[in-house]
Amino acid sequence: MCHHQYRFLTLSARMKTNTFTNHPPVIQVAADNPPLVAPIYQSVKFSFDDLHEAERHGRGERAGYAYSRIDNPTLQLLQQTLATLQGREHCLLAPSGVAAVSLTLQSLCKQGDHLIVFAEGYGPTRVMVRRVLARFGVRHTVLSIEDHAGIERVLSSTPTRLMTFESPTNPMLKIADVDFLCRLAQQHGCLTVMDNTLAGLHAHGQYPVDVYVHSLTKYANGHGDVLAGAVITNESLHAQLRTDFIAMGAMLDPHAAFLIQRGLKTYGLRYERACQNALAVAQFLEQHPAVSTVHYPGLTSHPQYVLAMQQTGNGGGVVTFSLRGATDTANDCVRKLKLFKLAASLGSTESLVLPPMMLQARDLNAEQQSWAGIGDTTVRLSIGIEEIADLLADLAQALG
Repeated sequence: MCHHQYRFLTLSARMKTNTFTNHPPVIQVAADNPPLVAPIYQSVKFSFDDLHEAERHGRGERAGYAYSRIDNPTLQLLQQTLATLQGREHCLLAPSGVAAVSLTLQSLCKQGDHLIVFAEGYGPTRVMVRRVLARFGVRHTVLSIEDHAGIERVLSSTPTRLMTFESPTNPMLKIADVDFLCRLAQQHGCLTVMDNTLAGLHAHGQYPVDVYVHSLTKYANGHGDVLAGAVITNESLHAQLRTDFIAMGAMLDPHAAFLIQRGLKTYGLRYERACQNALAVAQFLEQHPAVSTVHYPGLTSHPQYVLAMQQTGNGGGVVTFSLRGATDTANDCVRKLKLFKLAASLGSTESLVLPPMMLQARDLNAEQQSWAGIGDTTVRLSIGIEEIADLLADLAQALG
């Protein structure tokens, strides 16, 4: 028995119940006897045995932890894992994907800045730019992700702080030319913020994107039971983002981080299976007489198939299609589906469906909605890991 344990046991023998239960023994795990699964450090506070060491930590002169809003071992493990997957140095965690986007934009922008956003982008990102940032004097221009000439024209004529985009776009699965956008932005001193959620943590790391944003709620966690977001970048922007994130209180809970770390164990397998299933679903829909158009980058008929294969090598786990007929036709199809559950989000192990009314971008004007391309019979499928024969049978009966 070590001196510390003996001293504690001696003290604990003299403690009253309420004191002892608030000062339990500390269990030390030997360095050569680690747990196979990292523990959850579900503690807000960390203590120091020595005041001098606490002061050194406060000055940044030694490693350690003080308060989980600033740092936590469970969060640090997940941050390092995600940064490595994306091919970058640093990661910050947020309570949701939307929080990751909004906090990034708030941190990187100031009054008088100009942003470029896209009609095909994630709706809440546009709401953040148009409703919140606009109140603080941040201007923006809405373009189509396909309008390369327009993007170049705006960057050439208007000093622009950053451009935020995603690929594939949600829900119409257009593919952004990431290399083109990054090179053009760099030429004009513009930062690039890429929502990489649909493509995944393993994708697009080869491009000089300044900031990657992910909703970890989707493929990273994969089980539909945790909300979280990640902001991944290199050293040059990390310090500013981290300081602002801490000031805004945007840290993830350790237990949520643990669940996402656990989900990542099957991330590659789940993503691969979802892509395989999605391709089979897209090929089935493309041949069905009730379907007018299928939007899936993994199909050779997709206008950006070659670019998609160059950038990610797969079509992803989401399939969007349009039916012949009116909106009622699409709604009837959605109602008849049994395995595809009517629910928001994507990237879970189970397959999901969203009807036209839940896909429409109501914040866009008529021209911008035409760029977005969402029609009255557009249906989005998020493909899970079920047996493909069962998914195809469910679609066949719903369409038939």
